[in-house]
Amino acid sequence: MRRLLPLLTVFLAVFLASCATVAADAADATNARYTVVKVDLRTEKLELFLNDDTGLAFKRFDRLEAWLKAHDRQLVFAVNAGMYHADFSPVGLVVRNGREEAPLNLASGAGNFFLKPNGVFLVSDAGPRVIESSEYPALAKKSGIQLATQSGPLLLRHGVLHPAFIPNSDSRKIRNGVGVSGHTAIFVMSETPVNFHDFALYFRDVLHCRDALYLDGTVSALYSTALRRSDFVRDLGPILGVALP
Repeated sequence: MRRLLPLLTVFLAVFLASCATVAADAADATNARYTVVKVDLRTEKLELFLNDDTGLAFKRFDRLEAWLKAHDRQLVFAVNAGMYHADFSPVGLVVRNGREEAPLNLASGAGNFFLKPNGVFLVSDAGPRVIESSEYPALAKKSGIQLATQSGPLLLRHGVLHPAFIPNSDSRKIRNGVGVSGHTAIFVMSETPVNFHDFALYFRDVLHCRDALYLDGTVSALYSTALRRSDFVRDLGPILGVALP
């Protein structure tokens, strides 16, 4: 019976979040629709997946699901976890199981990842956080960081929207991101195209997050057994997920 409790918690969290999303959609001035999944890190464990035992990138939820099943585990939730190169390696920081596997990237460049400030979503002994990327080195020295992924741009920092976001921008795309509220990581995927400004406002004004990070756009994908959903848009790089032992 103890083995079933985490599964029930995830299902319940997803179900309640989905119901709340329906209510929030009607109040959203942009008429955008969102799917929201909440993961309470006090009872659930988030993991970061990239490669299998042979070093081959998973790229798809069904491959990750099959690999976990072969290891007597069950995938219950997953999303794409940030931007990646053509070889599916992460563009920025990746920490898995307390071990840094890709370094922090503070370089300048073109594209959403380099739209400064960008940020890091992490899980430490104190719980989940979204921070500005340059804050990570100091935090890493004193916190037991178990998981981290870097992406950009930051959507919110201390309740303030990214300065580059433009109200009424016509750059509308499917987008996904992650925010933090207490011990809960809140994953949001837009089901209709939305601009950065409105996406950030949804995190702040509807979900009441003060810190949130953009994960990606066109490649945005969601896996949920509770929602009977396994998206495939294109091959993915890093994947964040919850799996049962």
